Formats: sequence, structure tokens, C-alpha cells
Amino acid sequence: MEEILNDDCNVNQDIINKIAEVMPDESVLYDVSELLKVFGDTTRIRIIFVLSRSEMCVCDIANLLGLTQSATSHQLRVLKQARLVKARRNGKTIFYSLCDDHVQKILNCAMEHVKE
Repeated sequence: MEEILNDDCNVNQDIINKIAEVMPDESVLYDVSELLKVFGDTTRIRIIFVLSRSEMCVCDIANLLGLTQSATSHQLRVLKQARLVKARRNGKTIFYSLCDDHVQKILNCAMEHVKE
């Protein structure tokens, strides 16, 4: 293990090289950052939570969360663009649900983390 002294810091080049080999591209890290920004809004987290329990229409989500339908639709659009929720039409009504299990896992991990 080679250590290099650099401005009063012992740099471990072996660890640096090992991690540099698996470091994701900057574009991937940017996309992860953008995804996590979507989770940075309480209203969107509340919507994700209710959709983790059941598929729902805009009207039901708005009613449950005490939001206007317009505000709910706006937040659902953001979540849909981030590929966190998907829509299904049944006649005139559009039902929303989580896109996949990953969204549920992210929410569950975050909730576990803050409860520790």
C-alpha cells in the first residue's frame, strides 16, 4: 500500500485507484442528483407514500392530502417525468401508481434512516 504525503495528508493511492475504476460517469451521477431532488419535496413524498399503498386518481389524492387538484396534477407531472409514477386511463379517469418497486424501496429506506 503506497502512501504519498500531500499537503499534510497521507494519500492512499491504492484506494484512490480502486475507487476511480468503479466511479460512475458524471452523467449518471447528475441523473441520480436530479432524481433525489424530486424526493426533496414534502408534497411529492406524501404522494409517493399514498401511491405506495394504492393506485389512486388525482381527485382522491387531492382529497386525502388536502391539496387542490391543480397542485396534485402538477406534482404528479413532476413525478411522472422523473419516472417515479405511471398513469393508467379508465374511461375519463386517470389512475396513478408507482412505476416500480424501486420507488417503494427508496421511500422505505429513507423512512427507516430518519427513524433510526
